[in-house]
Amino acid sequence: MNSTKENSVEIIRTRSELQARVRAWKQAGETVGFVPTMGALHEGHLSLIEKAKEKVTRTVASIFVNPAQFAPGEDFDTYPRREAEDIAKLASVNCTAVYLPSVAEMYPEGSVTNVRVESLSDLLDGIYRPHFFYGVATVVARLFLHAQPDVAVFGEKDYQQLQVIRRMVRDLGFPIEIIGGETKRDADGLAQSSRNLYLSPEERRAAGAIFAAMHRASVRLALGALPSEALKEAEGHIVTAGFRKIDYVTLVDPATLQALPADEPMKEGAVVRLLAAAWLGKTRLIDNISVTR
Repeated sequence: MNSTKENSVEIIRTRSELQARVRAWKQAGETVGFVPTMGALHEGHLSLIEKAKEKVTRTVASIFVNPAQFAPGEDFDTYPRREAEDIAKLASVNCTAVYLPSVAEMYPEGSVTNVRVESLSDLLDGIYRPHFFYGVATVVARLFLHAQPDVAVFGEKDYQQLQVIRRMVRDLGFPIEIIGGETKRDADGLAQSSRNLYLSPEERRAAGAIFAAMHRASVRLALGALPSEALKEAEGHIVTAGFRKIDYVTLVDPATLQALPADEPMKEGAVVRLLAAAWLGKTRLIDNISVTR
């Protein structure tokens, strides 16, 4: 047996033990919800556990810093790892179990199989991090096979990731309901993210500007402003706040992530997605909000 108990959260480190536990739950008529994470947990992660609990009787969170989604020179080695703190936080919301696999457990020696969700993975963040969503899809598919959940919850803060996973589940026929969890924000509107830990105090004070700019743009768009004008103004506010580089501020179709025309107002009744990615110092922040006309 490879599982242990800590603060009422069962700690599981191998695929075989996790599958045995899930099989026992399901044989007893219980349902399983799953929340995959890379750790450094915050309130946003915990809200996903709470959302899963609304649908199921057992919840499993995984913590795995996935090497396949980091390119050379990115922050794999420095990504925050806080296992003890994370376990305590999961206990505080009565998560049933936490899965803490090793790299060898996730990617057995000689492993050569990967999952590619074409098109959706190559837009937006996929332009700037072309490896990223292929690494995400591969690890999530493997985690789904390990955990075999009935429901999986992903945060809407990583909206493109959520859409990639939804498409993968649809295309491959995973018998899993995918649910999006609302973005949790700090008081100034900044979307909660593990990478916010990288921000200096001065950068953190400026970081809320990305949401403020997006919110103003969303109001203008809802009132009929041209996307080209609203998005240009948002970019100006972000730069003025001290962000050193903008990767994108764009309005897209929520399902396909394809950019919408910049030279015509939103149609009455339309619901679209406004997404942004920008660099503040050495930290890349992403965010998105829904816009309704």
